[in-house]
Amino acid sequence: MDTGKKNSDWSDSEIKAAVDAYLKMLDLEQSDQKFNKALENRLLRQGALASRTKGSVEFRMQNISTVLEQMGRARIKGYKPAKNVGANVELSIRAALASESVVTADVFAPTADEETLELRASILQKQPLKGQPKGILKPKQGLTTNTSYVRDPEVRAWIRNEANGTCEGCGQPAPFEKNGLPFLEVHHVKHLAQNGSDRISNAVALCSNCHQRCHHSSDKDEFTLSLYKKVARLITE
Repeated sequence: MDTGKKNSDWSDSEIKAAVDAYLKMLDLEQSDQKFNKALENRLLRQGALASRTKGSVEFRMQNISTVLEQMGRARIKGYKPAKNVGANVELSIRAALASESVVTADVFAPTADEETLELRASILQKQPLKGQPKGILKPKQGLTTNTSYVRDPEVRAWIRNEANGTCEGCGQPAPFEKNGLPFLEVHHVKHLAQNGSDRISNAVALCSNCHQRCHHSSDKDEFTLSLYKKVARLITE
């Protein structure tokens, strides 16, 4: 394969350009629209990837397929995942995906994987969401070694946007940022393990202290009841 400079380090901007092009093609594929991989490869090499060869761009697209599969996300059928992806390249691809503004259909898909859920929610938080998400009435357990449930990333994004960076338990600002956004933990007031729903009427955005208080404090029941009084959208289940 003609790999040219494939083995030299790719800059973050080069990785970002490849991810941008990949996701645009993926969006076309998911919409049953035609696209030309060879043309997209050539356009990249005429622009942001001018120092790269056709083979190296093709290999990078396969790397992106590998990372997407690892994250449980859809990939372009014509880009078979590469067997090996360097650790630094994988981190750069994940960072580019986290900052990606192109929202493909799979971003809205519920998942039981926490890392994937967090990534999808952070992408959706940066988009204008259309109304209140439906959520999941009866979340199912995922097929993992730990107890986890399939959850809706749109619900997580909506709850955080509604809180607007302020803990809905104590009223204090989010303690730090993640992916460029104030970070609050989304808590299900009636726990999923107790057959609670994954809906906005059963979820709040809390700082780490308030979240732990809901689970472990001696006044957890009283504090949970207070959330129903503070947050008007909550409905007892």
